[in-house]
Amino acid sequence: MKTLWVDPGNGAAGDMLLGALLDAGADEGAVGSALARIPVERVGLTLTQVRRHGFRAARIQLDVPDTGKHRGVADVVGVLRSAGLPEPVRSFAEAVFQRLAAAEGKVHGIAADQVHFHEVGALDAITDVVGCAVALHELGLLGARTRVVSAIAVGSGAVESAHGRIPLPGPAVLELLTAAGAPIAAHPAGMELCTPTGAALLCELATDWGPPPALTPLAVGVGAGAADPSTHPNVLRVLIGEPHEAAEAAEEWMSASLHQVDTTVDDLDPRVWPDLLSRLRAFGAADAWCTHALTHQGRPGQILSALVPADRLDLVCRIIFEETPTLGVRISALARRSLRRDQVEVPVGDTTVRVKRGYLGSRMVTVQPEYADVLAAAQRLDMPVTRLIEETRASGRKMGRCFPDAPPGSPAD
Repeated sequence: MKTLWVDPGNGAAGDMLLGALLDAGADEGAVGSALARIPVERVGLTLTQVRRHGFRAARIQLDVPDTGKHRGVADVVGVLRSAGLPEPVRSFAEAVFQRLAAAEGKVHGIAADQVHFHEVGALDAITDVVGCAVALHELGLLGARTRVVSAIAVGSGAVESAHGRIPLPGPAVLELLTAAGAPIAAHPAGMELCTPTGAALLCELATDWGPPPALTPLAVGVGAGAADPSTHPNVLRVLIGEPHEAAEAAEEWMSASLHQVDTTVDDLDPRVWPDLLSRLRAFGAADAWCTHALTHQGRPGQILSALVPADRLDLVCRIIFEETPTLGVRISALARRSLRRDQVEVPVGDTTVRVKRGYLGSRMVTVQPEYADVLAAAQRLDMPVTRLIEETRASGRKMGRCFPDAPPGSPAD
C-alpha cells in the first residue's frame, strides 16, 4: 500500500502538481491518451525540464486554444462522463470540480449549480485536473489510505481576474482551504502562490495534513510553476513511499473525524425519504438514515441523521433545508473507526456477484455479498438465496486481497 506526501510550502497549482507526479514516475503517455479522449477543444501538453533557484524541476506547458466558452459544473461533469475515463479517475476529477463550484458559489452568494467558471473552468483547468487524476491513478495513489499534505503557502498581494482586481489569497482559495480544514503556511512572497485549482486538488487529495508520515521513500517528484521569482523556488514536491511494516501492522482500522447532522420532522411526505437519503449520500454524506420518533403533541415523526466530513457539512445542511420543512439542524462532532475494505467479483454461473470484505489489520473479518446481485443470480439459476449467499461468501473469503494498489493474488489473510 503506497503512501503520498505533498509539500506545497512554496505554493500549489494544477500544473505544478501534474509536473511533480509525472516527475515521480507517472506515465506521460497514459496522461496524454486520457486527455485526448476528453470531448473539448484540443489542448497541447509538453513536459520540459527547468531549473528553479539552481534545482531541477519538471515543467508542464499547455497550448490552450482561444475559446470564449464558459462552462458550468454540469457542463464539466458531462464532459468528464463522456470521456471514457476509468471510474476512479472520473470520480476524483468530478469531486474536484464540485469543490470548486461549491467554493465559487459561496463566495459569490449563488448556488453551486449556477456557477459558470472562468479561470477554473477553462480548458487548462480541465486538463490539469484530469491529468492529475490520471497520474495519481497510474501511480496507484487514488486508492491509497495515507495521502498527507503539509501546510499550503497561499501568498499575498493582489491579482487581476475575470471579476477585476482581487486580494490574495483569493476568496475561492480561502473558502476551499477553510472548508477542508487545511493548514496555511506563512510565506514572504508577495504574489499568488496557490490557485483555486491547486487548492481544490490538494483538498480532494488529502486524507490528512502535516509533515511526512513514516515511510520508506520510493520516488520524489518536483513540479515547477511558470514564474521564476527571486524570492523562492517556485516548485511543489511529492514524495511517494511505502509505510514501515510496524506502522502498517498498527493500522488495524481507519479513523476519521466526522460531524453528525440531526433534525426532527413530522410533516415530510413519506415518498420523499428514499430519494432524500440517496441524495445526501451522493453529495458526500458517509451515511444517512431516519429514526422513528414521537414529536411534540405526541405526533409520529422521524429524526433525519447524516454523518458528514467537514468539507461537505455546508452542502449537506443546504440540501436538508431545501428538501425538508425543517427550520433547524443539530450538529455534533464525533470520531469514526472503520475497517479497511475491498471488493471482489465472485463468478456464479454466467454472471458475477460483488462481495465486500472488511479487514481488521491484515485479517479478514467481514465478508458480505451484495444482496441485489445474489437475488438476481439466484433467480437466473433457480437456486435458494440463502444457499447462494453462503457459497459466494465462502468463495469471496478465498480470493486474493484486492486493495487498489495491492499486487494481484496477494494473500487475503
